[in-house]
Amino acid sequence: MMDTGGEVRLNKGRRYGLSKSKITAFEQCAKKLWLSKHQPELAVIEGGAETRFAIGHEVGDLACRLLPMGVMVEAEPDLAAAVTRTRELIDSGWSEPIFEATFEHEGVLVRVDVLSPTSDGWAMAEVKSSTAVKAYHLGDLATQVWVVSNAGVSVSSACIRHINRDFRLVRDQDYSGLFQDTDCLAELIECVANRASVVAAARTVLAGDEPVIRTGEHCSTPFACEFSHYCSRNDPPAPDWPIGLLPRTGKSIAVQCAEEGIFDLRDLPEGRLVNAMHERVRTATVSGKVYHNLQGAIEATKGWAWPRAYLDFETIGPAIPRWIGSKPYQQTPFQFSCHIESEEGEISHMGFLSIDGHDPRRSCAEALLEALSHDRCGSIIAYNASFEKRCVLELAEAFPDLASALNEIAAKIVDLLPVTRNNYYHRDQRGSWSIKAVLPTVAPELAYGDLDVKDGGEAQQAWLECAQAETTPQRRALLKAGLETYCERDTEAMIVLLNHLIGRGGGA
Repeated sequence: MMDTGGEVRLNKGRRYGLSKSKITAFEQCAKKLWLSKHQPELAVIEGGAETRFAIGHEVGDLACRLLPMGVMVEAEPDLAAAVTRTRELIDSGWSEPIFEATFEHEGVLVRVDVLSPTSDGWAMAEVKSSTAVKAYHLGDLATQVWVVSNAGVSVSSACIRHINRDFRLVRDQDYSGLFQDTDCLAELIECVANRASVVAAARTVLAGDEPVIRTGEHCSTPFACEFSHYCSRNDPPAPDWPIGLLPRTGKSIAVQCAEEGIFDLRDLPEGRLVNAMHERVRTATVSGKVYHNLQGAIEATKGWAWPRAYLDFETIGPAIPRWIGSKPYQQTPFQFSCHIESEEGEISHMGFLSIDGHDPRRSCAEALLEALSHDRCGSIIAYNASFEKRCVLELAEAFPDLASALNEIAAKIVDLLPVTRNNYYHRDQRGSWSIKAVLPTVAPELAYGDLDVKDGGEAQQAWLECAQAETTPQRRALLKAGLETYCERDTEAMIVLLNHLIGRGGGA
């Protein structure tokens, strides 16, 4: 739910009020707290933050709707009034849940998502859109327990109310069972006891000069810091080819090498890396020569039957299931692109896109069967194919009458990613084998920079905007065109990449 994060000027006359979000910022990095107060204009909000906030609000609103007898404490005309209103409800013997119950202690203000009366006090619930309790949730909850307890309210339990990953929507708009509570009060005893010292330290930071703190892992844990651009401006220039770009365990290797004063991959001596893939990346980086095992790629794909279909889905995974039979965050396909290539090099394309906000699954499944009917294709090629296979199998589960044909499609899916990873590397991939990293090294004219929709996250944003009733027809048409071009580029890229890997002319 919403945390105002605002400065609190209540009855203590303290210069720097604090909130739950401010204390969370301090525990991530003292400099983050200081900048958020003294130079907030330096913040750069990364793409995706807005979506996370929107999901949080949507989940919080639903948590309230599931308790219809509860009352909301409005922050009107200000937060001081919210504190007073909360106290009035508690003192009056209110016997139903209170939403955004507002408390202040020692200049720290918190708004409790849900405060419910029990036989021996009040139960606190902090609503989260995650499917499990995360470590940083406990700090948030400890701050609330500390403030509420010191405000004279007996806390009988304190839980994280998170989404139940096993929930499945059975009836339209029936979300009973979507949330589950994990009581954390017993875990918080030591953390609550330390809150006073944490608050004092935070206030000392706010009253002083800008802290001098070097950038590091804390800049992205547990959240990407909005001040990272500012803090990194005076960092020493990064090496051109940092050791950390090595796939999988590269970061840990980089830490070890930094202790020896080695930071650039090109400075690692031959034989230092025991992992064959790491050594392949190092060699290509040092020499500038592309690693391309032509025969290995041919052998890996020689059993792929013709005609070959190239399949890519775009999906939406709402935190709150929208459609009967779906689960929280289940990736539901609303679009696919399918190129079909004959052995003679002839290429055709079929696509599907649903952007009206209605359940797209049945239409998607039927269009998929039309595109990939038994006599139209042999092998079905995807990039990181476990995702496409899961989409097809979940469609089969949703529609038993189509299951047999859909399962046949799933059985034909093969994966281009391991073929690429095992047989190709260009140093400009910088340790990544995502198709967006590989494609510019093979066909730079097909890179994604010229597209209106450039990645899966932007595709999801486009779908969400299209599905809103207030979106104009003109805007929806523009988004539709962007989605179609983007998804088609993904399957076009696979054709070009595979033909390059096996030394076969042709493309989309």
